[in-house]
This record gives sequence, C-alpha cells and structure tokens, in this order.
Amino acid sequence: MLALFLVALSLGLSNFAAAIGIGVSGTGARTRLRVGAIFGGFEAGMPVLGLLLGRAAAGALGHATRWAGGGLLIVTGGYALAQAWRERDRGTAGGPAPGPGPRQLIVTGLALSIDNLAVGFALGTYHVPLAVAAAVIGAVSVALSLAGLELGARIGSKAGQRGELLGGAILVGVGAAIAAGIM
Repeated sequence: MLALFLVALSLGLSNFAAAIGIGVSGTGARTRLRVGAIFGGFEAGMPVLGLLLGRAAAGALGHATRWAGGGLLIVTGGYALAQAWRERDRGTAGGPAPGPGPRQLIVTGLALSIDNLAVGFALGTYHVPLAVAAAVIGAVSVALSLAGLELGARIGSKAGQRGELLGGAILVGVGAAIAAGIM
C-alpha cells in the first residue's frame, strides 16, 4: 500500500505544478472544483485504461506518451501566454481572470495523465486491486491539485498583472519537464 501511495504522489506532482500555473491567474470555486475533478479523474482513469490495454502495448507507447503529454502542455501554456500578451497589449489585464475553460482543463488533464498509461501496465504486475489503485491515485491527485491552486493563487496575488504570464510560463515549463523525462 505504501508503494501505491508513493506512486500516486509521484504522479500527482505534475498536477501540483500545473495547478500552480492555473492558480496564479486567479480562480474561483467553480474552476477549483473543475480542476480537482478533471485532474483527479484523468489521473485515476489513465492507469485503469493502461491496465485494460495490456502490457503488450507498453513498449510501443512508453516514450511516445511522454512526448505527447509534454507537447500538449507546452501548447496549452503557449496559448495561455499568447492570451495574456494580447490582453496586456490591449490594456485589458488587471482584473481577476475567469480561469481556463472546461475544454482547456480537459486538454491539460489529458496531457498531464497520458504518461499514466504505463503506470497501469505496471499495476498489473503488483496485483493491486484496480479500484483501490484508481481511488488512491485519484484522491492524491485531487489533493495535490487543490494545494497547487492555493499556492498559485497566493503567488498570483503578489505577481499582480504578470500572473497570467507566469501561469502560462509554468505550464510550458511543466510540459518541457515531462517531455524531457524530468517529471
């Protein structure tokens, strides 16, 4: 059980980092709920999907998932940076941002969890009950995502108008770290 918790913790750290980036621009309760649900759902669901797909595909998908997830996060962060620059150039920045929309959160959640397919392949060798693994990974992910949002909000309140730029840069950095195999 300790091994499962440690795996869940390591998987949730990328969500924590991305949630900081999202929280920097300021989020409301609705966005916090969406982030927790989407990130936790993907983190819990991808290992289950990986286990169901079977170990045979693990070798073929192994490195590709890291690049795909990292690339999606870099694109998402780049989009956030472009939006922040446009608002800054127009002079409309300043008020709290509404936060990312559901589609953007889904893409981010998918990008963060796509590498968890390989974890699902490994879960089969540990004979961990699938429901228990999904529940532990999902719960840890939700907790780390909410903690990241809170930390990001505190950083964002100090960053002022630069918060959205900082948030986009953090997402790009997390994507690059995942693609490089650091996270």
